[in-house]
Amino acid sequence: MKFRKILIANRGEIAIRILRTCREMGLQTVCVHSTADEHSLHVKLADESVCIGPAKSTLSYLNIPAILSAAEITGADAIHPGFGFLSENREFANLCEKWKVSFIGPNTECIEKMGDKILSKEIAEKAGLPVLKPIRVNELSDKEILSQVHEMGFPVLIKASAGGGGRGMKMIDKEEDVLPNISRLKAEAKAGFGDDTLFIEKYITNPRHVEVQILADQHGNVVHLGERDCTVQRRFQKVVEESPCPVLTAEKREEICQSAVDLAKYVGYDSVGTVEYLYDQDEEKFYFMEMNTRIQVEHPVTEQRTGVDLIGQQILSAQGNVLDLKQEEIEFSGHSIECRINAENPYTGTPSPGEILHYHRPAGFGVRVDDFIYSGYKVSPFYDSMIAKVIVHGRDRLTCLDRMIRALEETVIEGIQTNKDLHLDILRDEDFRGNNYSTNFLTHKMQ
Repeated sequence: MKFRKILIANRGEIAIRILRTCREMGLQTVCVHSTADEHSLHVKLADESVCIGPAKSTLSYLNIPAILSAAEITGADAIHPGFGFLSENREFANLCEKWKVSFIGPNTECIEKMGDKILSKEIAEKAGLPVLKPIRVNELSDKEILSQVHEMGFPVLIKASAGGGGRGMKMIDKEEDVLPNISRLKAEAKAGFGDDTLFIEKYITNPRHVEVQILADQHGNVVHLGERDCTVQRRFQKVVEESPCPVLTAEKREEICQSAVDLAKYVGYDSVGTVEYLYDQDEEKFYFMEMNTRIQVEHPVTEQRTGVDLIGQQILSAQGNVLDLKQEEIEFSGHSIECRINAENPYTGTPSPGEILHYHRPAGFGVRVDDFIYSGYKVSPFYDSMIAKVIVHGRDRLTCLDRMIRALEETVIEGIQTNKDLHLDILRDEDFRGNNYSTNFLTHKMQ
């Protein structure tokens, strides 16, 4: 099936990123927006735009009837959900099918199976991947939970099965904190995700967060496009991403990437996706963590190294095209790093909405910027604080680090606070530059 018009059910830089690929592919675009995003850049650039509700995301970007109605009245034959919002919502994908509009993402069975963090671990184990076996909180009494946690050993990580993006997670290192945090996280998970299912897994003390980008079609073909290192995080939210992972040997890289391909084939995956792992640096072992059945924020890192337009490939797959890439044809070039620029206090993470009085984006050799802001744009308090991504590419990691420092020093965003200075501190840090860090890096550095 050849698409003619795509509705982009998202906002910000990812909406513009999708829109640009659509335009290159000769596809018309419809952008939806809330009243708060009336003057957003994605609305200005789209062929058509539809207001789908007030600022609150539950009444607009998560408003399924409004989005499907926008698709119907504009004659869109496909919907791209971007990331976040409805991108991994099985109900939405099912309704798209009923409304005869294509959902640009994997089949609904994959969304359902791999979106459940407990079920996905069981599936991954059956597919032959190593996993950290979870304690199923909702199926046990308080006494049984504490007994199994003792057997597992502290520290442990409590996680919401339906959570994501760093939400619904808490590291626990004392027995007296287990049950109170379970109660709190259940309430938060129910309110935030509509599902209070929790599980507990062993917390690895010196891990790297490694994820593998996969690409699949509806005909059983699957390739990987290498791995990314997303170890630098704050409150389980990724801050800096890079590719390749600097601590993996060639043999370990091949092993982890092939395991992602094996899992995708096992579950019948048919779109762009990411398989995420924890890599224990002390034991040199990796463990399946979860699968994201959508495009990732950090996908430009992979695009810069491979030259593959992941959004374009995602659209082609949704149209039923046979994958035109073979594994041996994918070339990996140099190193790439991405810094997420957020409207926030650089050291507390407190959001900093408001009007951008002046904006100057960086440029130059090997620099890419994905953004949606401009001078005079008012950053809304209603949505995620990320306003731009700076991505650099170079021959090796140190070249990229210095290039990113230069790019960030060129970046000017006046009128609001951003986390630019935090990124510069990270990039200049001796442990980061020397590859001596784990997911606890920022926690330790900011004490």
